[in-house]
Amino acid sequence: MEENDVVRSLAALAQPIRLRVFRALVVAGPVGLTPSALTEALEVSATGLSFHLKELVHASLISQERQGRNLIYRASFDRMNALLGYLTENCCQGEACLVEGAASCEC
Repeated sequence: MEENDVVRSLAALAQPIRLRVFRALVVAGPVGLTPSALTEALEVSATGLSFHLKELVHASLISQERQGRNLIYRASFDRMNALLGYLTENCCQGEACLVEGAASCEC
């Protein structure tokens, strides 16, 4: 992943509503969600949501697909994994990161 792509992705997520939208789409998994489901779940206006969805699509963090009359939005798991990989690529010089007193994650 290129540095400019990382910056674009992080900038898109550096806004509370967009972060909530992205997390909701991650939870929804490959099935995705419609804009109406997102507005209801996140209690945001349809016009505000539309703006935030556009920004997340532009950052390639989510995808949009038309199914009949509906638009379905899905998290781009490949992009998310690439971003996380970039951020942790050189963590602890390639060794397992163990922080004393911290809970370990078995992701």
